[in-house]
Amino acid sequence: MALIVQKYGGTSVGTVERIEAVADKIVRFRDNGDDIVVVVSAMSGETNRLVAMAQSIMDYPTPREMDVLLSTGEQVTIALLSMALEKRGYGARSFTGGQVKILTCDTHTKARIREIDGSRIHAQLEQGNVVVVAGFQGIDENGNITTLGRGGSDTTAVALAAALEADECQIYTDVKGVYTTDPRVVEDARLLSSITFEEMLELASLGAKVLQIRSVEFAGKYKVPLRVLSSFEEGPGTLISLEGDTNMEDPAIAGIAFERDEAKLTIAGVPDVPGIAYKVLGPVSDAGIEVDVIVQNAAADGTNDITFTVKRGESERAKGILDKIQASVGAREVVLDKKIGKVSLVGVGMRSHAGIAAKMFKALFDENINIQLITTSEIKISVVIEEKYLELAVRTLHSAFELGDPDYEKESVE
Repeated sequence: MALIVQKYGGTSVGTVERIEAVADKIVRFRDNGDDIVVVVSAMSGETNRLVAMAQSIMDYPTPREMDVLLSTGEQVTIALLSMALEKRGYGARSFTGGQVKILTCDTHTKARIREIDGSRIHAQLEQGNVVVVAGFQGIDENGNITTLGRGGSDTTAVALAAALEADECQIYTDVKGVYTTDPRVVEDARLLSSITFEEMLELASLGAKVLQIRSVEFAGKYKVPLRVLSSFEEGPGTLISLEGDTNMEDPAIAGIAFERDEAKLTIAGVPDVPGIAYKVLGPVSDAGIEVDVIVQNAAADGTNDITFTVKRGESERAKGILDKIQASVGAREVVLDKKIGKVSLVGVGMRSHAGIAAKMFKALFDENINIQLITTSEIKISVVIEEKYLELAVRTLHSAFELGDPDYEKESVE
């Protein structure tokens, strides 16, 4: 017998029929003798419907009231799923975040979890019930409903698994697990049997959409084994843990992430003096704009070019800030390029494998793909290139590092 926390996202519970299918899946685990705690999202499209209603009344609804409104989406799902389980003859109890007492800070719409009282859940498990918890929500110290922001249901599931000391946290989604890269771009992308927390965190931060960063951080911090599976197809999924993929012999690269939502800004000809980077990037940071890759180049004439990337949607605002400070910092010009993308290799094996960067650069050179910026860490190498070459670069690197599924051709023939 194991204690398993399962999370089902919006597409997994998008209709009554899909909720019934989720109930069937949970029943199989209960029949195996496992204790099950289920975390669910709102039905797909429900959150957008609630937001639209709020904005039809107020352009900028009060954050506290938005939390009260949005938290109702999950409340519908937990009730329906509990009914589906009871119809099948299995005891089930639904709880909102407040009823469980998922205590958060008081920052509405993006609260962070402080602690979880697991006593009520344990009491229900001891009675043989499946516990169904609303994801994405909690309460603050004053009893106000709060929501956790983007990826909140994943975070709820992992936090519950940590608090309950669960044997595993399973995240059910619309893909079979974590792949070496996006299968929509590379047809023979391989489903990973396992990956490390470090690698998954890098992939999530670099553009992979399977899991939200906060949930991976939480799982790594509390060493909660995390498994990504499909709600619609049977399979073992991908285990995210400390050990990583033991089925391959010391792999150098776990996967390739890519990001289209990038723009590059260059402020050229600034003086090469102490503090100039702060004078340029400080105002951008103060405006709440997240800066990604940063490169500073010194020219022979004693000036610098400072180049950095931001999200494309923030690029015009960032350029406006640079335009305002251009004269005061003595810059020659400000240039914005929205037609870029970022490709990243990720793998803990980089620590013990030499020549990864050279192999990456050679593969891109062979396809005549120019690298504009480079950034590295212990387990990742990212390059910024022209957006039109993004998918070609992903396919080229996937092939160069032999990440493809060896059974792909066999499966496609069958």
